[in-house]
Amino acid sequence: MSVVVPVGILLLLFMIGMPVAFSIFIGTLSYFLFFSNLPMMMMVQRMAGGLESVALLAIPFFIMAGVFMNHSGISKRLIKFCEDLTGHMNGGLAQVNVLLSTLMGGLSGSNIADAAMGAKLLVPEMVKRGYSASFSSAVTAASALITPIIPPGIAMIIYGYVNNVSIGRLFMAGIVPGALLCISMMVLVNHISKKRGYMPIREKRASAKEIAFSARDAMAAMTLPLIIIGGIRFGVFTPTEAGAIAVVYALFLGFFVYKEMDLVKLWDSLKESTLASANVLFIICVAAGFSRFLTWEQVPQSLAEMITQVVDSKYMFLLVVNVFLLIVGMFLEGNAVMIVLAPLLAPVAAAYGIDPVHFGIVFIFNSAIGTVTPPLGTVMFTTCSITKVDIEDFVKEVMPFWMLLFAMLAAITYIPGISTLVPNMVYGG
Repeated sequence: MSVVVPVGILLLLFMIGMPVAFSIFIGTLSYFLFFSNLPMMMMVQRMAGGLESVALLAIPFFIMAGVFMNHSGISKRLIKFCEDLTGHMNGGLAQVNVLLSTLMGGLSGSNIADAAMGAKLLVPEMVKRGYSASFSSAVTAASALITPIIPPGIAMIIYGYVNNVSIGRLFMAGIVPGALLCISMMVLVNHISKKRGYMPIREKRASAKEIAFSARDAMAAMTLPLIIIGGIRFGVFTPTEAGAIAVVYALFLGFFVYKEMDLVKLWDSLKESTLASANVLFIICVAAGFSRFLTWEQVPQSLAEMITQVVDSKYMFLLVVNVFLLIVGMFLEGNAVMIVLAPLLAPVAAAYGIDPVHFGIVFIFNSAIGTVTPPLGTVMFTTCSITKVDIEDFVKEVMPFWMLLFAMLAAITYIPGISTLVPNMVYGG
């Protein structure tokens, strides 16, 4: 009862639409008020302790870097580069949408931020060129799911912190899955566009000179992920320090290279970054208290013992976890799922001998899929609210992308080398 009631309160509040952070806080508060003899100060201490980590500084730094990039003119340069690379393909502007999400994943680190940017910049232009608004929204939302597994995704930092997994390894692990998802999504867009007659935006393939010119214009921004990954790998700086470097680099590009950042845009960017960072960090803060009382009540240990008695192989365990997370992701926000459930499931995965980095990528990608599924998908709602598309129309168009995402999830889950190849090559097995 000491666990069931607080967890029940938490889930009920989630379902009635209360913000994630307040739902977790009230669930935790009910435990300390009615089911524990511990002083209330203990809850406050555990919540404050949840933020006492240098690693968490990477989150506001990378959020800020992504916002600065969006306000510094980098987006339009990346769009031009993507147009030159893919504009000659069927559904040229939809292909640009997918490729842009992949490139921006190394800059924004947030699937919601990427979806919002695509919905504002690309969907209106796609509609002008004859694409349906619902298909344009579906492409934008689905391609935004590449962002969490392309380094330096914010989800990777949160997962690494919560489960004590190397953030550097997680960054490396996302490279191959992200690239495969980009390629497979572009193939799907090409197939749909050919059937519907969505034409290229260029009559012929861009020349090498045109590509080189647009690449030069966008190169300064595209080198940021390489700087971050290379610096972490060779010990030049930590993931946290990499976030600070990303901020300085973004400001340098905005003020001195592209010269599109001014004091007004800087102030607006700081406000946007502060609100976004506070939202994520507040969830982590209250979740620290929630996960602590679960540990006191032996929930992770009991769950691990129960699962290992019922499930006799790691393959079946992964199947059960994936189905469970896909269902949960339909109702709960991705970061909340990760913060609440990852500390419970990661130790069980370790008991089955599953590589912690591999399980982390599976967990992160699975949580991302939930953001484009009804009834509470955050990326779905973000995209549709900007493009004014009905959820019902969006769901019809996003179904082929769901099938692709589920297939990719199965591949990442049961072929560990997809996510472990690069980190093992770089760091050693």
